Amino acid sequence: MGDLYALDFDGVLCDSCGESSQSAVKAAKVRWPGLFDSVDSSMEDWIVDQMHIVRPVVETGYENLLLVRLLLEMKIPSLRKSSVSEGLTVEVILENWSKLKPVIMEEWDENREALVDLFGKVRDKWMEQDFAAWIGANRFYPGVSDALKFASSRVYIVTTKQSRFADALMRELAGVTMPPDRIYGLGTGPKVEVLKQLQQKPEHQGLTLNFVEDRLATLKNVIKEPELDQWNLYLGDWGYNTQKEREEAASYPRIQILELSDFSEKLK
Repeated sequence: MGDLYALDFDGVLCDSCGESSQSAVKAAKVRWPGLFDSVDSSMEDWIVDQMHIVRPVVETGYENLLLVRLLLEMKIPSLRKSSVSEGLTVEVILENWSKLKPVIMEEWDENREALVDLFGKVRDKWMEQDFAAWIGANRFYPGVSDALKFASSRVYIVTTKQSRFADALMRELAGVTMPPDRIYGLGTGPKVEVLKQLQQKPEHQGLTLNFVEDRLATLKNVIKEPELDQWNLYLGDWGYNTQKEREEAASYPRIQILELSDFSEKLK
């Protein structure tokens, strides 16, 4: 009958870490202008470099803002406003982000929806003012654009990115125009719920269901849902995950570790 592929976007199709980190620095300057007054371009470069290391912890874009500020507090003691930033390292962030995040959100008195909204607006403004630079801060992984163009499978994007950004990048970088109903972006519900919707569609009956993701935590959430037992689960080893996570993933019988070259072949 054929295959259906539900694909995460950031870390599976697109390496967007450069763009999301730079957008987060821009947004952090808007949100906390006083803290970033003393930040020069070399400090910004350092923050963006560190963001590439801690990127595996990010589930939703707004978390990049929190990480940017936390990295700044790590670097400049006089700016510390959180109880967790003293003695903090990127290794500790990678290990403990789920515990650190609620603490700093409360200590900094931040609101998730407000940060999501700000992050989206800053990206929109950057796109509006310098679309070429915004696009250029992203790249599709090698072979992915062609695999999408010539895919014989039914392909859906299931992402925590806002749909308009995923759509723009698909068109501009991959040369692929995807129907809006094939992109499930931020606000369409948790990924496990989207997968349930997809498997229930009449036109998908009989298709082999495949979900490709770079976050182990997301795949573990799928495994917890008996209703989703028929999905083949893949962890992309080229995405935003750590060696430790890949080793843990290998211990789950349902999760297959996927290499980039194999992924492109599967789609074709």
